[in-house]
Amino acid sequence: MLLKQATLNKAELNKIVLNIYLKSPQPEKVTIIAVTKTFTYSAIQEAFDNKVYNIGENKIQELENKIKNKILPEKLKIHFIGKLQSNKAKKAVFYCDYIQTVDSIRLAQKINNYAKKISKKQNIYIQINIGNDSKKQGLLGENDDIYSQISLLKNIKVVGLMTILPKVDKNKTKDLFMEMKELQEKIQKEYFKDCEEISMGMSGDYNIALECGATNIRIGTKLYGKRT
Repeated sequence: MLLKQATLNKAELNKIVLNIYLKSPQPEKVTIIAVTKTFTYSAIQEAFDNKVYNIGENKIQELENKIKNKILPEKLKIHFIGKLQSNKAKKAVFYCDYIQTVDSIRLAQKINNYAKKISKKQNIYIQINIGNDSKKQGLLGENDDIYSQISLLKNIKVVGLMTILPKVDKNKTKDLFMEMKELQEKIQKEYFKDCEEISMGMSGDYNIALECGATNIRIGTKLYGKRT
């Protein structure tokens, strides 16, 4: 795949930052993840230059090609936000600070095993299919047995939940985001004390997500324009 050059829209970034302070009940806890997939390393560099230190990629091979032979800034944090095939888990552990799309005990175990081999504690998010959409990845909310099994893995750290919503109207969007907030609080209380993050909301619905307690918003189109 031929990667494209990208220019970050600084005016839109400023609007997003303002909206964080206007919409979020805890703006100091919100992280913007610049979604740099399909773009060259220049998109990552522009995000970093504008103090957006977290970037999101959704293909391991693309990420590897993009950052190989690069000296990455220490502050830069890489989030994997795409569907992770189990045969790519090893490289995901090697390259990524956070893996946001863990949706099975099998994948969690693979990540744990690879992390153990390199003496790393891998930060992960559990992906939740909060809209129960057959076209979306993720666990359904009530999966106590899987949460219990994941809690036994020593080389992963569950730091949050992540979701991608189906296309629904604004009211339903808010309902689903609020369900995510309730689930995050439940899981943090019962299983993972470090599960403080909620990754939800993208360019089209991040304002609603902020109102409902999102701590990560994944922004691509508003920062870099539409991918064609």
